[in-house]
Amino acid sequence: MSDIAVRPNIQPSLGLAALARMFFEQADVQPLWGQLVERATVDPTDAAALMDLATMLLLSGDRDGGLGVQAQALERGRLYRRPGGEGPRLLALMAAGDTMANTPLDFLLEGSDIDLLTLYVSPDHPPPSPLPDHDVAFLAIGESEANLASLRGLEPVLPQWPRPLINGRPGRIAELTRDGVCALLRGVDEVVAPLTARLSRELLSEIGRGVVALEAVLPDAAFPIIVRPIGSHAGTGLEKLDGANAIAGYLANQAVDSFYVAPFVDYAGPDGLFRKQRIALIEGRPFICHMAISPRWMVHYLNADMLENADNRAEEARFMADFDEDFARRHAVAFSRLHERIGLDYFAIDCAETRDGRLLLFEADVAMIVHAMDPPELFAYKQPQMRKVMGAFQAMLRRRAEAG
Repeated sequence: MSDIAVRPNIQPSLGLAALARMFFEQADVQPLWGQLVERATVDPTDAAALMDLATMLLLSGDRDGGLGVQAQALERGRLYRRPGGEGPRLLALMAAGDTMANTPLDFLLEGSDIDLLTLYVSPDHPPPSPLPDHDVAFLAIGESEANLASLRGLEPVLPQWPRPLINGRPGRIAELTRDGVCALLRGVDEVVAPLTARLSRELLSEIGRGVVALEAVLPDAAFPIIVRPIGSHAGTGLEKLDGANAIAGYLANQAVDSFYVAPFVDYAGPDGLFRKQRIALIEGRPFICHMAISPRWMVHYLNADMLENADNRAEEARFMADFDEDFARRHAVAFSRLHERIGLDYFAIDCAETRDGRLLLFEADVAMIVHAMDPPELFAYKQPQMRKVMGAFQAMLRRRAEAG
């Protein structure tokens, strides 16, 4: 690895959180763009300017362009610094990719004095020796097909890590696939994790044509089912299919070759609305990050009318205020089992409640976005809660750093 990649005094970067806030608040980013382009042009060693440009492209929706510029940045250097202050120095091990490829540590550290060093690793670029100086490390690479080789490559390296290491179980992170999480939670009655199967395009087509029975791949399942392309996020390609005759039409609109298939669980409340929670588990303790309320079964916070609907915001505010004594207490055993089976000190889940009151798990991942960017004039109640989440995360880092 080159000296550029490991020197500790490299040009600092703005980082994901600061740039995302500018986009979220619809600030004029053109002057900053021009400054970064000039820096990257004048100084061929300024990898940080290129990395910030890549992040801006990704945030603007230009994924291919962002990943291309990111690759150029990584040719110049693989270590980046988002300065914090006089607090602990956190070294994050990350993989190249978009804003959903790694644990979004920058959001969780926003406003803190913790110095964030990001080291991009891959099978061709393992952690260097000597390592950048740090007080605590965090394996931030999320589960994905693209990240699998990087996670596997770290398996023999991490047991000898010289400093405290959080989430240092790459094999367990790799298991957080849709079907992997279901397998990890088999036998946990307090959590409903619907049986999920990976199906090839050909096999799914055969189910649609009646050549193969649905029960052959999903025992005891019946239509409706939910289908999504493997590797998709934010509901892309996710559909509910009410019968086998809907499969051909679905496949006609999908270009990929493999899918996750699971039974549909109707989790609508008595009022017909669907409620989905995002919860971070920090050392096993649950922290509510948001609750989305929608008349549609496929719920995402951005499509759940939270901005437009004051009643939804009022319900979310009550849910947050009562979370520790209500939802978290009612599902305490479920959260304990999740922490025990998943075995990581930090991860997040998207979940709901079934009609019989159990925890319905949609997804568990280390790379879910957890942030405090919602406009305070509408979401004032979220600011104290997100400070609580971030405070707990930062306290964990400080304790581990001090223990090391």
